[in-house]
Formats: sequence, structure tokens, C-alpha cells
Amino acid sequence: MTSTDTLLDFPFSPRGDQLPPEIEALRAEPVKRVRTIAGDPAWLVSSYALCKQVLEDPRFSLKDTSAPGVPRQYALTIPPEVVNNMGNITGAGLRKAVLKAINPKTDGLTDWMRAHAATLVDEIVDYGPPVDLRSRFTNPYAEHLHCRILGIPQADAPRLAASLDIAFMNSACPITGARLNWDRDIAYMVDRLDDPATTGLMAELAALRGNPDYDHLTDEMLATVGVTMFGAGVISTMGFLTMAIFSLIQHPDVWEQLRKAPEKIPAAVDELLRVNLSIADGLPRLALEDVRLGDVEVKKGELVLVLVEAANTDPAVFADPHTVDVDRPNAGTHLSFGGGAHYCPATALGKKHAEIAIEVLLDRMPGLQLAVPVDQLVWRSRFMKRIPERLPVAW
Repeated sequence: MTSTDTLLDFPFSPRGDQLPPEIEALRAEPVKRVRTIAGDPAWLVSSYALCKQVLEDPRFSLKDTSAPGVPRQYALTIPPEVVNNMGNITGAGLRKAVLKAINPKTDGLTDWMRAHAATLVDEIVDYGPPVDLRSRFTNPYAEHLHCRILGIPQADAPRLAASLDIAFMNSACPITGARLNWDRDIAYMVDRLDDPATTGLMAELAALRGNPDYDHLTDEMLATVGVTMFGAGVISTMGFLTMAIFSLIQHPDVWEQLRKAPEKIPAAVDELLRVNLSIADGLPRLALEDVRLGDVEVKKGELVLVLVEAANTDPAVFADPHTVDVDRPNAGTHLSFGGGAHYCPATALGKKHAEIAIEVLLDRMPGLQLAVPVDQLVWRSRFMKRIPERLPVAW
């Protein structure tokens, strides 16, 4: 086996404004041995066909990436049993309640998103340029959406959001603060189960405690649904929306095209998902048995990382892949939501969240542009998301 001293280090560049140069070199070697942040060897998969194969093949497991003694992508910052969160929710009989809560057609959620996005943008316009679009728009828009879905006070969003930098940190070693954050947020969600003012999903979960069919569920298990939904949901929707807006600012011709033809916004969201570079890491899977992957024999117990950004720019699938084309006929086949059994269940919500935000920004801030040169942006290199620390804009 190749020594870990000679392996290619992964992940690559933290910048979300350009495709890492290593990716083009990987076109000739779509299954490449790399070294993770934790110092362990892994197979990095980069072609669209092989990435899709890994995501859809049950012999590659997400749940088992948290097992003791297996190669690590990075140290766990959440309890091991939470890694397969949607699988746990399904196994506990909670999938229907969760899917209903994140359906944008449920309980006027789409209308709420449109009204709230407009309120946030109106506040920005009243404040005047320049503003940090992350702190004034993409962060609160994502945080408040998940507060509404969970049925918890919007005013509590900052205390929950404060945990996310550690909860989604890439580190070679365990982080003491991660456990402290987790325990504090679980305690908060348990309190919400007992709070008569709680509505939304947390109220639905609280009501199950009186149902004998759900006697196997503890308050901590129910609270875990709330904590993980807020964390993963906010990071994902905020990260993509931030980078979608950034991409549009970098492509004023596309911005103008959508301003003149807003009916193209839904298709544009899929194309923006395809070119999105905010996923700084590969999606991890553990081989449960020996599997042939292209020209490589992946052995049982080896770690495999699916490089979504490489798959989404594979010229064998996407013609002229580095061009943002809102009329691209197969843009919706991107792998930004994963695939197979772990295809993101919040796909429709994430897309609608971005569609509405872009629609409102095009209407109220048609001249949106960066207020600083791109090279002055500071990217969040320590975390799983390539997102600028601040996104100063003017209009």
C-alpha cells in the first residue's frame, strides 16, 4: 500500500470562487489515493459516473464511517450515532413528520419565505450600501426559516447558530467544545418539547410522547432531530445561497438574463447548484466489502470520498462545464444533493429557498455587486463549507 507520506493531501483549496487546479489533473485518475485531515488514507472519486456509482451502491456506507477504528475523514464533532441522521429518523418512525415539516408547500411555508426574504431585503435597502450580505441576509434567512419549521422562537436563532462553527469544523483531533455545544443544544430542544408555546415540528414530536407506538423514543432522541435539522439545514441552505448569489454577481450577464426572464430562475438554481463550490470536502462512504471502482479494487473497510465539485464539472456529462448556462438541459442531474439512499430529503425546500431569495434580490437590488475586489474576500478554510467570512455588497 502507498505510504501516507506520499499521498495527495485532501481537501484542496479553500477558495470557493475557482475550481481547485488539482481537479483537472484527476480527470486522468478518477479514483485517487489521498490523505485526509485526520491523516488517514482514502480513495478520492472524481468522475461523474463513479461518484454516482458510490452514492447509489449500498456496499458503500455512510453510517459506518463513524464506527470505531475506521479511517477518518476528520474527527467527529457530533455523536457517532448521529452521522446517519436521516436513517435514524426513518428507523424511529419519524420520517413522515420530518418530510412534512420541510415540504415548502406545507402550512404556507413558501409564502412565509417570500415575505421574510422581502422584509430582510427591505431592511438592507433602508440601511444602504455597503452591507455584509451574509450577516444581513443569507444567515438570518436560513436561520429564521429553520426556526419556523421547528416551531421555536426566531429570537433563539443566534444561540443555536453559535454552535455551528464548531459543529461543522474540520479537525484532525476531537474538539472539547463540540460535546459541550451538543449537550447545550440538546438541553435547549428538550426544553422546547415541554414548552406549550412550541409549534411546528417540535410540537409534533412532543405530541408523540403520549403515543404508545413511540414509547421507544426518549426526549433526547426527539431533541436530536431538532438540533441536527437546525444545524445541517442552516449550514446547507445558507452556504448554497451565499455562493449562488456570489456566482451571479461574478456573472452579470446571467444576472441580467434572469432579471429580464425571472421564469428561468428555477432552472438557474439547478445550474447554480451544479457550479457551486461550497462543499469543500468529499462525501464520505466506507466500503462494506471489496468493490471494483473503475480500475481500482477498493477493499472492505477503506474510506471513499465522493468529490461532488469534480463530478458536477465532468466534461463527459456536462458540455462546456465551466460555463454558467441557465438553459443547460441536464443541469438537474448534478450531484450536489448526494444520491442513492442518502439523497437529501430537503431538496425541494433548498431549491425553493434559493429561488425566492434570488427573485426578491433581482427585484429590489437589480444592481447588486461586490463592494470589494474578489481577492480581498477571506474564505472559511477551516470548515466544511467554502464560504466567504463576509460578503460585502453594494447596489
